[in-house]
Amino acid sequence: MASVSDEPGDNLGITRFRRVMLKLSGEALQGEAGFGIDPTTVTYIAQQVARIAALGVEVCAVIGGGNIWRGAPSEDRGIERATADYMGMLATMINALALQASMESVGLDTRVQSAVTMVEIAEPYIRRRAIRHLEKGRVVIFGAGTGNPFFSSDTAAALRALEIGAEVLLMAKNRVDGVYDSDPRLNPDAVRYTRLAYMEAIERRLQIMDSTALSLCMDNRLPIVVFDLTNPDNLERIVRGDEVGTLIC
Repeated sequence: MASVSDEPGDNLGITRFRRVMLKLSGEALQGEAGFGIDPTTVTYIAQQVARIAALGVEVCAVIGGGNIWRGAPSEDRGIERATADYMGMLATMINALALQASMESVGLDTRVQSAVTMVEIAEPYIRRRAIRHLEKGRVVIFGAGTGNPFFSSDTAAALRALEIGAEVLLMAKNRVDGVYDSDPRLNPDAVRYTRLAYMEAIERRLQIMDSTALSLCMDNRLPIVVFDLTNPDNLERIVRGDEVGTLIC
């Protein structure tokens, strides 16, 4: 698996990375609303992806479903965890289709692949087909998580990134510009890390992503960049090689 190079531009012309995995939370799509999908916000995200795709970067994405449904607390509501997680997978598909529509509206050729078979609305996940889409310049959105309950969309992002040969996992956050030693929204004295080792992130329980996803990245040496997507220049700066947010490697 390719690692982060020392100099910007080592991998592809003026960009640092050839192929990237973008992980979006479901909450990223709801904008200022407390629930659901905000079309303006989704279009904004599509425009950011279009900027880096125009540089020749191959982009794939995984989206959570927390803006519609969260599986983990559902047992308190009388729904068993496995069923709740399948419901969450369907929520990620709603988000994936919304993002696909916005991406196509800004001129990006986009494919949605689902880990759960639903051939009327999305392709089934096929690794070689996904890679071929990327090679042809298409954005690929992976929906329905891993297709298995008890695994988060973070784990799906790490797994798909490794399967299709992404060089970095980009964890997009809302108004949080990296990883801090405590919650910066609650502690004004919180300190942001510019770099972290995988094991340090696990041992400190910094809640960057779930431990399964972080361990998967560590075992396969897949670098992670945690950054604030609400800054319209951050995504392009990262692929150009600038130090943005927190690098975990």
